[in-house]
Amino acid sequence: MNRPLAIVILLIITTALLLLLNLFCGSVSIPAREVLSLLVGGGTSRSSWTYILTESRIPQALTAMVCGASLSTAGLLLQTAFRNPLAGPSILGITNGAGLGVGIVMLVTGGVVSIGGSTMAGFVAVVAGAFMGAMTVIALLLFMAGIVRSGLMLLIIGIMLSYLASSMVMMLNFFATADSLQNYVMWGMGSFSDVTREQLPWMLALSCPALISALLLIKPLNALLLGNDYAANLGVNLRLTRWLLLAITGMLTATATAFCGPVAFIGLAVPHMARLATRTADHSTLLPATMVCGAAVALACNVICTLPQNSIIPLNAVTPVFGAPVILYILLRRR
Repeated sequence: MNRPLAIVILLIITTALLLLLNLFCGSVSIPAREVLSLLVGGGTSRSSWTYILTESRIPQALTAMVCGASLSTAGLLLQTAFRNPLAGPSILGITNGAGLGVGIVMLVTGGVVSIGGSTMAGFVAVVAGAFMGAMTVIALLLFMAGIVRSGLMLLIIGIMLSYLASSMVMMLNFFATADSLQNYVMWGMGSFSDVTREQLPWMLALSCPALISALLLIKPLNALLLGNDYAANLGVNLRLTRWLLLAITGMLTATATAFCGPVAFIGLAVPHMARLATRTADHSTLLPATMVCGAAVALACNVICTLPQNSIIPLNAVTPVFGAPVILYILLRRR
């Protein structure tokens, strides 16, 4: 068995163990035998434990896996497309676009959105706002991708869109009420615990097709590593490939941000962690490894977030602990 394949298998085993650890650990102590009894189809001796596991811990762990895999995949696609090791899901303004959509919902409309005579409030309104904001930025980027031929120019356009969205959010914050501002700040901290069991299938329905689509682009991604001219000589349609990469990245980032908030560092750092582990640039191995590694890192962050009794640490206070050392190492190695 070659080393990259062995690393992928090891990552899968690690992810499975972290998934179990997420079910065993939490602010409420539940005996391990009770958790195992529920997993094998039985029940627990207390209805409250059953409720905590089925309505909180299991959806939370699955949400972390999907979000981690989505953001890390988006980061790898962008780093390959732009040949830039510091490219991430937030670099093109998609995350800030989602933040602007949520800002409009929370700071302007008071958390209530009316569309076509129907009214959405609470979590549904926040998800709808984040998704619409992110998809608006994606639409602008796809439009620009049809005009601009240079990947570097498109990257600069994304950065400018990010700054524009941030400035608009700052203006909304200035005029917002104290309660609305507090709610928006809490959303900006990120969390895997806000997605319920009923909402999880919607997240899966949006994320899984995009993840599968990314796996179908392995050959064009490998060709892009050799340069645009070489990829074009191999028959790769550069404009179509760039359009598809933007669409897939946008869908993955928009969905993860809409349901979990603007999660930091996972999309930027995890692809480098997968490269360091597998020691390969072949996307047939690197892309699955990145997905699994992203799920594992998100699960590890979620365990740390739920360690305190009767409280949850903000997710974006934990993700830099994993991400920042990796980025510093990459920068120092490329000095």
